[in-house]
Amino acid sequence: MDILHLVDRLEELFNESHSLLWTKKVLVDEERMLDLIDQMRLAIPEEIKKSQQIINQKELVIAKAHEEARRTIDLAKQQGENLVERDVIVKNAEIMAEEIRQRAREDTKMIKHEADAYAIESLEHLELELAKILAQVRNGINALKSDEMPLESEKETIIGTTPNPGEEQS
Repeated sequence: MDILHLVDRLEELFNESHSLLWTKKVLVDEERMLDLIDQMRLAIPEEIKKSQQIINQKELVIAKAHEEARRTIDLAKQQGENLVERDVIVKNAEIMAEEIRQRAREDTKMIKHEADAYAIESLEHLELELAKILAQVRNGINALKSDEMPLESEKETIIGTTPNPGEEQS
């Protein structure tokens, strides 16, 4: 499941939760909250797998570029050997082969640079999304934890007066 969809569901859960009177605190359905957190735990590794696929695609592009460069060089060598009959033609072929090699090197560098930039951009985007999700989960946990303290004092107020230290409640 898409991690952003899960974040939307977490937000829906928060919006559907009931507010406590005169506070900015809400009561959240614990079972639904924990279910969403579990789903997020499962989805985050999926996002990491997607990032790994991007890296693998980058490596595949680089490998293809190297293979094409090798084929281009092999082709240039073969053409050079076929043109041995004349010195001028041989020299031109050697110059052409070196130009092809140089172009292949430059193309390989450019493809690698673009693939690296794409992978970095994807991973940085993933890092930002994960940071947002982590912040939202921490905020939810903190909100739930801070809700517990006022509930205890409200119970004491509803039951009656709070006992003084050293005085037993009857």
